[in-house]
Amino acid sequence: MYGDDDIYTTIEDDGHPSPPLVGEPHCTRSQILAYRDDGGKEIARAHRYLRPDGRMGLAGKPDPREMLGDDGVWYIGGNYPNAEGD
Repeated sequence: MYGDDDIYTTIEDDGHPSPPLVGEPHCTRSQILAYRDDGGKEIARAHRYLRPDGRMGLAGKPDPREMLGDDGVWYIGGNYPNAEGD
């Protein structure tokens, strides 16, 4: 398993939500995060809304999307590719 010092996060995609989110401030960002081990290998992905003041929007924490392991990728939250790989 990984300890706190063994994982770091990179922002893989960053933009404005489309359409804008109800109840979130103007300029809230929609971001895809990659969690990487100390060797740079991606081990998980998550999505978050980041408010202009630096706090996370909606649930207040990243929403898990994928876990990557030696035996494949696990999709979380219903974001499954179709049979053609799209």
